[in-house]
Amino acid sequence: MTESGPPEPELLARAQAGDGEAFGQLTSLYQRELQVHCYRILGSVADAEDALQETLVAAWRGIGGFEGRSSLRAWLYRIATNQCLNARRGTRRAPAGRQPDGAGPAPFPPAGHGPALPAPASDDEPLWLEPCPDDLLGEIPDSSPGPEARYEARESVSLAFIAALQHLPPRQRATLVLRDALGFRAAEAAGILGCSLDAVNGSLKRARATLAQRLPAGALSQAPVPGSAAERDVLARFTDAFERADVTALVAMLTSDAWLTMPPLPFSYRGPEAAARLLSALVFRGGTRRFTLAPTRANGQPAFACYASDAGGPPVPAGMIVLALSGGQITGVARFPGSGLLPRFGFREAGDGPFPGGPGLSRDEPGRAAGRRPPSLRHPGDPAG
Repeated sequence: MTESGPPEPELLARAQAGDGEAFGQLTSLYQRELQVHCYRILGSVADAEDALQETLVAAWRGIGGFEGRSSLRAWLYRIATNQCLNARRGTRRAPAGRQPDGAGPAPFPPAGHGPALPAPASDDEPLWLEPCPDDLLGEIPDSSPGPEARYEARESVSLAFIAALQHLPPRQRATLVLRDALGFRAAEAAGILGCSLDAVNGSLKRARATLAQRLPAGALSQAPVPGSAAERDVLARFTDAFERADVTALVAMLTSDAWLTMPPLPFSYRGPEAAARLLSALVFRGGTRRFTLAPTRANGQPAFACYASDAGGPPVPAGMIVLALSGGQITGVARFPGSGLLPRFGFREAGDGPFPGGPGLSRDEPGRAAGRRPPSLRHPGDPAG
């Protein structure tokens, strides 16, 4: 039953009779969790929003044929999963910067343009990866995974987990998400994927083996509790050092195997030495660029909106940073350039001043407090706006 409306069987009967309002009520409790499901598979919040809208359209068209042989939730997950798999088949993304013949990434930066950067540890990072606002994750009515899930809810939306998933073939990715993140039983996952139990079990085995190579076990278990004094201390030190362009202090906060990525570039860098060279040459540009940071949260992790000033000029939007923490140190830094992500987190994409919501707000107020939420989703029974 919905929280204050008619029971589900009544809404289902009305929706099957063509009642768009009943369909909207029937699916409203599942929309956020379906969007997060699509985000796990696709790695992009924007793509997940598109996939969810396509899911609702397909569900509206097919609701008359729903016979109740599975739960409504499982039926919706089947539609959403198929939409994601179709989206990936239809948009095979070619890594930017690679040579047409597949010989590997083009030099970055090009020879003779700026100081040489350290050699990347890898060149196959997902180019389409986007951070997800905690507001979206927090709106899932029941974020508890099923009894067979191997990952806790917080870990299964972490940026490292989402990035690692993108290295799996799409069907393996969907299988692992259904079984290990959401906790669907093997038979349920087979029904959602439209395949045999043997196919599900084989796909899951291969997916787990690949993910184990890319995702450190128990990484999130060592992170400070969100909002705790320990986390606030790390973030205060990071903010102070970053805004002063103090490379030495920043590098001292990193673990020896810390990783740095910069989507949409395909490169990943490892360790303090590589970090120091990247920060000096690429981020702070030899000391000529300074930043102002405004805090927010993404993927259950601390994050910042970045505003850059060149040669004393006014601050302009300059993307986001998402941190992974372990105790009092930083194990990962994901730098997302550009300004397109900022409105999703409640920050201005352009205009005077770096802080959300207008003049006078404290810089310590996270962007998610500005009240900017992801766009409302229209159910297919609504008229076009």
